[in-house]
Amino acid sequence: MNKAELQPTRQGCVEGRDVFIFDGLMSPADLAQYVEALDRSPFTRTEVARSDTTDHRHWVSELPLANVTKLPLWSITEQTVAVARPGERYEPYRAYTNYAAFGDMLYAHCDCGPDQRELTALWFMSKEWEPEWGGETLFFDRTGDAQFCASPRPGRLVLFDGAIPHAGRPPSRICYTPRYTFAIKLTAVKGA
Repeated sequence: MNKAELQPTRQGCVEGRDVFIFDGLMSPADLAQYVEALDRSPFTRTEVARSDTTDHRHWVSELPLANVTKLPLWSITEQTVAVARPGERYEPYRAYTNYAAFGDMLYAHCDCGPDQRELTALWFMSKEWEPEWGGETLFFDRTGDAQFCASPRPGRLVLFDGAIPHAGRPPSRICYTPRYTFAIKLTAVKGA
C-alpha cells in the first residue's frame, strides 16, 4: 500500500491518548476469507474484561502468537503502526478474536496500565454491517464519559492506546450476524 492509502480515515484523542481509524485496507475477498475462517473457529466463553466481571465471560478464540506475523493483515497492521507511531517499533504479545451477539454483556476496560506504552489493533471482521445493528466500540475518559466512537464497519482497523478505557457494545436484537473483532495487542520494543 502506498502512504496515501495508509492515512487514517478519522482520528481522535482521549485525555492525550490517540485513537486512529483506518478503512479500505483489506479487499472484500480477503475479508470474506477471514470471516469464513472465523465462522469455523472454536470459541470458548473464557474471556473477561476485568477481574471484577468474571461472572460475565464472553466468547474468544485465541490465535497462537507465532501465527500472527504470518497473516496477510499483519503487514498492513505494521504499516499503520508506523503511521501512528513514527520512529517507534512494536511487537505483538497476544492475538485473539472476540465474538459478541445480542444479549452479551461487554464491560469497559483498559488493555494496559497508564504507564505502559502499548497499542491495540482492533479489526472489525464482518462481510456486512448496518448502523441499526449497533456493535460500536466506545472510548471513555477517566470519568466514564464516552469521548470517541468507532462503528464496526467491515474490514475497519481501529488502532488505539491500550490505556484508554473502552468497551465493545453487543449487537442489537435485529442483528443475526456475528460481531467479530480481531485484536492484536502490541508492546513497544525498548531501544528501537
